[in-house]
Amino acid sequence: MTPPVTADLFDTMATARAMRRLSAEPVPDELLERLVQAAVYGPSASNAQDYQYVLVTDRQVMATLAPLWVRCVDAYMASVGKATPAAMDDEAYDRMRAAMEHQKNHFADTPALVVPCYRSPKVNADLDGLRSMVSTLGTSGLGRLAARGSRISLLAEASSVYPGVQNLLLAARGLGLGANLTIWHMMLEREWKAALGIPSDVHTFAVIPIGWPLEAFGPVRRRPLADVLHRNHW
Repeated sequence: MTPPVTADLFDTMATARAMRRLSAEPVPDELLERLVQAAVYGPSASNAQDYQYVLVTDRQVMATLAPLWVRCVDAYMASVGKATPAAMDDEAYDRMRAAMEHQKNHFADTPALVVPCYRSPKVNADLDGLRSMVSTLGTSGLGRLAARGSRISLLAEASSVYPGVQNLLLAARGLGLGANLTIWHMMLEREWKAALGIPSDVHTFAVIPIGWPLEAFGPVRRRPLADVLHRNHW
């Protein structure tokens, strides 16, 4: 049977623009909790659910984080952010840069932030499991797996966090809230974690500013499907 198509969901995805110009008006706590609940609905590796979410609304904490945000944005703008991305024209990128500058200059007034985090569970060595992996992958395959172990571990954590982040962004759009996904804080992650009391063995994956948008939602600009879709082979 063909399942019914929920047009509203696709409309939400098609208009969930990154909103960087936000009002300083507070967002009710119950709405913020609904956003985090939407993130919790996301999948995680082995359904371990080892994610955590830091929600920041305290004005003093936000004021402490604001200088870190400024430093991270300035570092980005001075490096990779200088060049216009291939998928955008100069005019569109100038508008986006202006929105980034606005957000930087008004960061202390941001009503709320969500910081998605993940702590990988400790895995005990299993000799029988290792023998099984050698039998399945072969010694050369196991060697390649070991060489890519750190990348695989990072992807396992990311795949347990970012689906929930996307849920949060779509939920924000559905509730009329503006939000945008950023990872600039990674340039000073140690300082961000210290300011928020995040344990050293916990990884952070984003900082998401949230508030009532000062601009209208509209269609996202994306590359045509024909440019990115490969059928059956590259």
